[in-house]
Amino acid sequence: MSTATFIDVILAILLPPLGVFFKYGCKIEFWICLLLTLFGYLPGIIYALWVITK
Repeated sequence: MSTATFIDVILAILLPPLGVFFKYGCKIEFWICLLLTLFGYLPGIIYALWVITK
């Protein structure tokens, strides 16, 4: 795991949409993560970690 990925994972745990935004920008992954985070913090974290590490 590179340093950039490690930082993205830490951000994904603290603020899931922010971690996805730094990795993908304002693409569909960011909006899905934002929506999941608004519905529940845990689904947002799970999705963000899955998207960042895939």
